[in-house]
Amino acid sequence: MLYARTVNVLLLGGGGREHAIGWKLAQSSRLDQLHTAPGNPGLATIGPTHAIDPADPAAVVNLALRESIDLVVVGPEAPLAAGVTDAVRTARIPIFGPSRSAARLETSKSFAKSIMHRAGVPTAASEVFADAESALDHLSVRKPPYVVKADGLAAGKGVLVTSQLGEAASWVADCFSGRFGPAGNRVVIEDFLDGEEISVFGLCDGTTVLGLRTARDYKRLEDGNRGPNTGGMGTYTPVPGHGDTFVRRIVDTVITPVLETLAADGETYTGFIYAGLVLTEAGPQVLEFNCRLGDPETQALLPTLESDLLDVIAACTDGNAAGTELHWSGQMAVNVVLAAKGYPEAPVLGDEIRGLDEDEPGTLVFHAATRRVGLRTETAGGRVVSVVGLGPDLDAARDRAYDRAARISFSGKQYRTDIAQ
Repeated sequence: MLYARTVNVLLLGGGGREHAIGWKLAQSSRLDQLHTAPGNPGLATIGPTHAIDPADPAAVVNLALRESIDLVVVGPEAPLAAGVTDAVRTARIPIFGPSRSAARLETSKSFAKSIMHRAGVPTAASEVFADAESALDHLSVRKPPYVVKADGLAAGKGVLVTSQLGEAASWVADCFSGRFGPAGNRVVIEDFLDGEEISVFGLCDGTTVLGLRTARDYKRLEDGNRGPNTGGMGTYTPVPGHGDTFVRRIVDTVITPVLETLAADGETYTGFIYAGLVLTEAGPQVLEFNCRLGDPETQALLPTLESDLLDVIAACTDGNAAGTELHWSGQMAVNVVLAAKGYPEAPVLGDEIRGLDEDEPGTLVFHAATRRVGLRTETAGGRVVSVVGLGPDLDAARDRAYDRAARISFSGKQYRTDIAQ
C-alpha cells in the first residue's frame, strides 16, 4: 500500500502548476525521488526530468516501468483526455487521476452539463449545437450577454462572454471552422451567470472528497478585467468570507453529488477536482468543472498547505482518505503571473529572463514556460513564471508578490497590477 511506505513518484506536466506540485511533494519525508515528464528548469532542480510527451500513454507506461515508479501524479488535462490514466492502471501502476471517461467532466462541457443536471447541481441553463446554423438561429433570439463555449478542451481559450451579437456569431463560426480543432465540433450556448467567481478544489479517493481552500482567479489579460481571456493572470487565497464552512458546503452540495452520479454510471473518480463557481443572487452556481488543480491557483494554494501532500495523495490513491484532515498555515498568498510579449495570441519566445535567482523571504517563483539555453533562462511560452507572495494578510502578501515581480525582467513582460486589489 502506498500509504504505508516511501515512494518513487512520476509527475506528469511541465507548467507552473506542476512546479508547485513538485515543490510541495519534495517536502515529504516519504519521497524517494521525484521524476517529472517533461518538467521544466524549476522542476529540474528537484529531480530528474524526462523529455517525453506526457499525453502519450505508451511513453508514460514505459518510463514508469523503467524508473520503477510507485506512483504517477497527473498535473495537466491533456494526459487525462488521452487515456494515460487508463494505460497506467492497466500496467498495474498506481496513478492519481480520473479515467479518460470520467475526465469528460472537463473534456466535454455538454457531458458535464448532463451530469450536473442529473446530480441536481445548480448551473446555467444551456443548449448544445452540432452545426453553425442551429447555433446562430438560437443566438438570434437570445438577449445579451452571450456565453458561447467550444465543447471540448481549448487550453482555457474556448469561451467567449460578450454583449455583442456579431461577436458571438463570429465566435460560433470560428468554432465550427476549426479554430479550436476538434474541441469546436460542438458548441454550448448558455445563460450568463452574474456574480463574483470563486474556485473550490478537492482531492478524491473515489468516495471521500478533501476540500482545499478557496481561491479567486483573474482570467482577463489586462487590469480591470479587460482584454482577451487567458489561462489565468493571477490569483489569491483564501477568499475572505469564504472559509471552511463554505468549502464543506460546496463539497457536500456540488462535488460529492457529481461524483456519486459518475459512480452510478460505473465511474469511480480518483484524482484532483475543481469546481469553478459564480456567486449569484440565487446562490453558488457551477461555471465549469476541471479534473485537475488550477493554474495559477495551485501556485498560491500549496505554499499555504501544511499537510504532507504526498501523504494525502497516497491515501486517496489507496482509497483511504476518510478521516484525513488538511492543515493550513495562517498565511494568505497572492500569485502574479508574468507573461511573454504577444500573449495570449502569439507569445514571443527566446527572450532572456533575469532576476529569477534572487531570494526574498516570503516569496516564491514557479517556472511555467521557461527553458535553459546554455547559461541563459529564456521564455518558452505564454505564461512565463508565477510570482507568489505570502503574508499574514492580503495586503502584505500582495506587496511581496509585486515587489518580487518587479525584479524579474524580460523583453515585453506583461502582468496585471490589480491582482487581489
